[in-house]
Amino acid sequence: MQNTLAMILAGGVGSRLNILVRMRAKPAVPFGGIYRIIDFAMSNVMNSGLSRVAVLTQYKPLSLMGHIGDGSAWDLSGRTREVKILPPRTGEDDSDWYKGTADAVRQNLDFIESRSSEQVLILSGDHVYHMDYREMVRFHKSIGAKVTVAMMTVPWEHTSQFGIGILDSEGRIVDWEEKPEQAKSNLASMGIYVFDTDYLMHALKTTTETDFGHHILPKALTDRELYGYVFNGYWRDVGTVQAYWEAHQDMLDPSSELDPGTWGIVTNMENGAPPYDLPPARITPDATISRSAISCGCDIRGKVVNSVLSPGVVVEEGAVVEDSIIFHAGRVKSGAKVSKVVADKNVIFGNGSVVGNPDATSINQDFPKHLVSGISLIGKGAEIPDRAVVGGNCIVYPLVSVSDWPGLILQDGETLRPAG
Repeated sequence: MQNTLAMILAGGVGSRLNILVRMRAKPAVPFGGIYRIIDFAMSNVMNSGLSRVAVLTQYKPLSLMGHIGDGSAWDLSGRTREVKILPPRTGEDDSDWYKGTADAVRQNLDFIESRSSEQVLILSGDHVYHMDYREMVRFHKSIGAKVTVAMMTVPWEHTSQFGIGILDSEGRIVDWEEKPEQAKSNLASMGIYVFDTDYLMHALKTTTETDFGHHILPKALTDRELYGYVFNGYWRDVGTVQAYWEAHQDMLDPSSELDPGTWGIVTNMENGAPPYDLPPARITPDATISRSAISCGCDIRGKVVNSVLSPGVVVEEGAVVEDSIIFHAGRVKSGAKVSKVVADKNVIFGNGSVVGNPDATSINQDFPKHLVSGISLIGKGAEIPDRAVVGGNCIVYPLVSVSDWPGLILQDGETLRPAG
């Protein structure tokens, strides 16, 4: 793998995650208690023996950049090992931002040219999965491909969300459709590509097209240089609130393949974030915990069911947390009940409050495509007043204080923003 250069695309807005990405890039969103989404790609890189990595950032990158640091957490710091953060270039055009996946790589061709390589491995930084890239690169080289796409079978009803390919008996892609309304196959692109370096350089220098799926891969198909590598493990795009919540449910399911510990997923615990200096979780004799993941520094005196708690979460006496994801330093006060909620960092649930209605039938009025299944979102630093009632498919924006509440009831599908 010394001749393979990895480039992780981590600049997407991820708007379907709604308020979870108002203050951070999508790959920097916490996952599974102690991780961030990008930890999966970074750890796969480490575990696959890659030593040179570029992370292409764009949208709200500071949290992500701080998390990656110098790459030491993933053994990517040293004389022959590196992780390089590549923000968009300031150019002569009106916009400095990357215009698509291919444009992001094109703007950094000088980085590729300065690092001798035979292959370039292009990855997405916002997927949850475990993959040994050595096997894919080995397949790419053995078949004599110029471009190889990692692919896996998805449910037919999801094919409109992906690039879809049809393979011949040798693994060559003979037909390609990008997000088709009526797909001919359910073999979908995972957004993971291996390019021969020379082919990639030529492809990007001889066209101004901006996207791999829409433009570069169809050209490789025409050249008969496009192959598919079929992957059979766990992989999930967590780009929607529903998918993000479901992935956490998978993590709590013993029969699921999603197991960050077994996969060797690591995170940066030395980036100055205080939660990682916290003591072990404290669970009192009166507490009840079932089918949940509890992180360091948590103080559990109430009931936690089917939930994931990040470091420093407090659940007081008589409080109940079920089917929920609570980020760092959340506090669920006495008598509060939290059901099917995703709460960002430093959220306070007031005494006796009831937050969430899994049976809600009213979708969110402001974001009808984001919240439809009863999940409610609570933004970073928000406060839920004592005895407040918040329905399902609701959104409470970051930094909403008790004084911002016009009353104590937020009906199903409603959104509350800070006053003024």
